[in-house]
Amino acid sequence: MATGVAHCPGVDEQRSDRRTPAQRSLQARIAAYRMHSMHDPRDTTREARAAFLAKFEREVDPDKRLAEPERRRRAEAAKKAYFNALALKSARARQARAGRS
Repeated sequence: MATGVAHCPGVDEQRSDRRTPAQRSLQARIAAYRMHSMHDPRDTTREARAAFLAKFEREVDPDKRLAEPERRRRAEAAKKAYFNALALKSARARQARAGRS
């Protein structure tokens, strides 16, 4: 069975449990790089990015009462808050792993 990267030299075409998680990850990375070498990532991720922003727009204005520019501004702020919260959580996890909690 082809994996979508069969045209890449050295890539195992079999999908079996014999591959380690590291090998599966590497194969997926190869496939992603191959796709991005052939297509503009902004095009291939456009719908996903729009859906992600729409999630924040629904969060900040569930009844759609705000004007579009204000809803978009608030959604962008909510998105920034979301990513900053992720960064804080990541920093705390790194700190805990380092034993400096």
